[in-house]
Order: sequence, then C-alpha cells, then structure tokens
Amino acid sequence: MTDATADAAVSPTRRPAARRRAWLQSTEAWLLLLPSVVIFAAFTHIPTVRTLIDSFFSTPKGARPARFVGLDNYEALVADPIFWKSLANNAVYAAGTIPAAVGLALAMALWVNGRAPGRALLRMAYFTPTVLPMIAVGNIWLFFYTPDYGLIDQIGRLFGFAAGNWLGTPSTALPAVMIVAIWKEAGFFMIFYLAALQQIPPELREAATIEGASRFTFFRRVTWPLLMPVTLFVLVNAVINAFRTIDHIFLMTGGGPDNATNVLLFHLYETGFKFWDQGQATALTMVLVGLLALLALVQFLIAGRGVHYR
Repeated sequence: MTDATADAAVSPTRRPAARRRAWLQSTEAWLLLLPSVVIFAAFTHIPTVRTLIDSFFSTPKGARPARFVGLDNYEALVADPIFWKSLANNAVYAAGTIPAAVGLALAMALWVNGRAPGRALLRMAYFTPTVLPMIAVGNIWLFFYTPDYGLIDQIGRLFGFAAGNWLGTPSTALPAVMIVAIWKEAGFFMIFYLAALQQIPPELREAATIEGASRFTFFRRVTWPLLMPVTLFVLVNAVINAFRTIDHIFLMTGGGPDNATNVLLFHLYETGFKFWDQGQATALTMVLVGLLALLALVQFLIAGRGVHYR
C-alpha cells in the first residue's frame, strides 16, 4: 500500500489527532531553534542593518548629531586612493595565501594520514601554529625577519645571501606577512582534510589495488571527489580569513611601509578608530560585507557544482 493510499485510509476521527501531533512537533522544533535564531539575529543581522543605515549618515562630532548625507560616504570612499590600495593588497593577499594554505594543508594531511614514521609527532607539529594567538605568531616571525640578526638572515648568510629588511621594503613586506598567514592556517585546514581522509572506507583502496590503479589515479578518481565537500568548506573559511586579517599586520608592519601591507580591515580600523570617521568606516564595512557575500555566493555556485555529499 502506498503512502497516499495509507493517508486516505486514515479514518476521519483520527485526522484531528494526527494534525495536532504534527503541530506539536513543528512547535517543538521552532522552540528548539528559537535561541539560536534570536542570538544569530541579535549579533549578525540587526548590527548589519544598523551599519547599513549608519553608512548614509555623516559622522557625529561633539554636539553636532549625525545627518543624512545619502551616498556621500561611498563617494568619498571611491575617491580615497588608500582604499583602492588596500583593496588591491587584499586581493593579492587572498590570491597568494588561499591556494598555498589549502594545498599545503591537503599535502600535510595526505602525509600524516599514511604510514609516515612519527606521524603523531608530525600531526602535533603541523597543528601547533593553529593554537597560538596571532599576536604570538607575529612576535615569533618578527624575530625571523629582523634585519641582520633574524633567523632568515642568519641562514641566508651561510649561503652567501645579503641581509634584507623584509618588513621594511615595500616589495617584500606583503609577501612576508602572507607567509606568516600560510604557516598558521595550513595546520588548521589540515585537521579537516585529515578527518575527511579517515572517513574514506579502506575497501575502496583495496578494490583499486586489485584493479591495478596507481596512487595518483586513486587520488584523482576517488580521494579528491570525496574531499570536495571539505574543500568547499575550507575555501569559504579561507576567503573569510583572508579578508578579516589584521592581527599580525597590526603588530608586524602597521600597514606600512607606504601602505604596502594595508588591507581592507586594517584600513577600516584606522578610519573608524584612529581617524574617528564613523561615516566612511560604516560605508567601508558594508563594502567589505558585500564583497565577502559575493565571493561566498560565487564559491557555492561554481565550486558547489562539483560537490557530492554522498
């Protein structure tokens, strides 16, 4: 008997009881969701709407309240050369750190998931940067990059290279802070890949071995497709991290030299809390939120096509 036939066979006296039971289940589900919905709205949606409204008002100064200025804050942002410089730096930062961190995380996960000697120690070593605060990471790498006395110059001198001011030169400052981000984030993403690799049934590898498939073929045809949901999750988080970076830049370079390491969030911090330009800071916030939403949408539309959850 089909479900439709079964539903039709329910006596009229039992229908009100079934509808009441369904209503109680629906109410219970919404009550369970209510705390999360309230917290999510209070700390995400309402502040976003409030910031959007504030972006159309001028900065209140002293006894003068904020007044409606329309799109003036956005026009000032478009005319700001430091905004375009920070946007370009952020694009380079994201393009350089995301593929490197994700690729390195996958390589490390494949290595420590195998039969490498001392793999427990390797897993701990790779994951250690993740548990460190970004401020501590910045201090460690400041020692590495110190001209003449830093670890990098000390090693480079052994091979005949000249000492360099890695954080004080515009051409090397941004790559230097990008390396720090890659070093810290690769271990965090490795954990997700390692967990996904351990969920792949060993029978698949045994079947591939019997069929004579090489390790590369097994990775390309079996492992990589099964890792796509994790890859999409990691990519979304990597993009968000690339655009919310500020800690180590604040400590290591302060956005310099000559705005060479100034990124969007650091420019937002300076605009809002250093120059106290609330109007332009809220406009910059909305640009950043819109940019992240657009990138997340593109990722789900493009990368999501190759994702199969079963």
